[in-house]
Amino acid sequence: MPLRTPLYDQHVRQGGRMVEFAGWEMPVQYAGILAEHEAVRTRVGLFDVSHMGEVVFRGPAALASLQRLFTNDLSRCADGQAQYGCLCRESGGIVDDVVVYRRSAEDLLVCVNASNRRKDFEWLRDHAGPGVSVDDESDAWAQLALQGPKAAEVLQPLTGTRLGSVGTYRFTDAEVAGVRVILARTGYTGEDGFELFCPPDQAGKLWAALLRAGEAAGIAPCGLGARDSLRLEMAYRLYGNDMDDGTTPLEAGLSWVVKLDKGDFIGRDALKRQKEQGVPRKLVGFVLTDPGIARHGYPVLQDGRPVGAVTSGTRSPTLGTSIGLAYVPPALAAEGSTFAVEIRGRPAAAKVVKTPFHDRRKP
Repeated sequence: MPLRTPLYDQHVRQGGRMVEFAGWEMPVQYAGILAEHEAVRTRVGLFDVSHMGEVVFRGPAALASLQRLFTNDLSRCADGQAQYGCLCRESGGIVDDVVVYRRSAEDLLVCVNASNRRKDFEWLRDHAGPGVSVDDESDAWAQLALQGPKAAEVLQPLTGTRLGSVGTYRFTDAEVAGVRVILARTGYTGEDGFELFCPPDQAGKLWAALLRAGEAAGIAPCGLGARDSLRLEMAYRLYGNDMDDGTTPLEAGLSWVVKLDKGDFIGRDALKRQKEQGVPRKLVGFVLTDPGIARHGYPVLQDGRPVGAVTSGTRSPTLGTSIGLAYVPPALAAEGSTFAVEIRGRPAAAKVVKTPFHDRRKP
């Protein structure tokens, strides 16, 4: 039986089409994926992301413990700042990609992917060491994501916190519509926006208040379909599609969150060797120059032979072209390189391009 978030009844009442995802019953769309995608890119959209997990490190050794488990460098992360990175096995394979919210050196919240909630908690707990408590607080939080160029305009009247003082990847304790929240300027869409962590029994009140406040701005409740197309236009990785235990951050194009000079961490030796020897494959962004849509698992061909595989693909609603991510040999990874994607038994020409596919800062 799939789990349900505290907002399940609201989704059903508002016409959300529910599907099973990562063990949860979630809305895939309301008015339609294209309409919801467009709302986030041009106005504002509201997502229920309460299926995500929260693991909390507390104690005098909390920071040192998490530093040993995390590829990025939390010593460069100030209190009130969030940082993206990976948890890796000794082999360098990715346990998960996560966001760490540093409340203090003795209190850090790790937001983990929904499909990995149990696995991540057990792995973090088992590798934490002394001087720290590691608690799965996933059931203590609901999470809403307000995303889009009008997100601050919609949110500001509901809170006394000056949103202009909360920078990107920063967070603060706040009150929104009478609900105590962790208010973070983070998201998975490439647009400006906020993620609000709140008690589950207050999620319905917060959801309704945000939709009311956003009516004049053209707010739309949004589902998983738009969340996926939005993140892919930004080339944001999706765990289970674009990376997993068998891929390393270096292969997945996440070398910028691997700080080999910060000191020891799990997976460092393997990643250091791979960096010195060169990766056997690279994740690249591509566009199809022939008709078709590339999907997860479709073979990448060179001279008619399989040399890689598509990990994510769709037709970009913003750009009007078919885009995707794929693992290819290093020789095919340079911008401008060409290959084919096998779509229903026929090859479709593709070209490697620079990512992100969409950049809101450019016209």
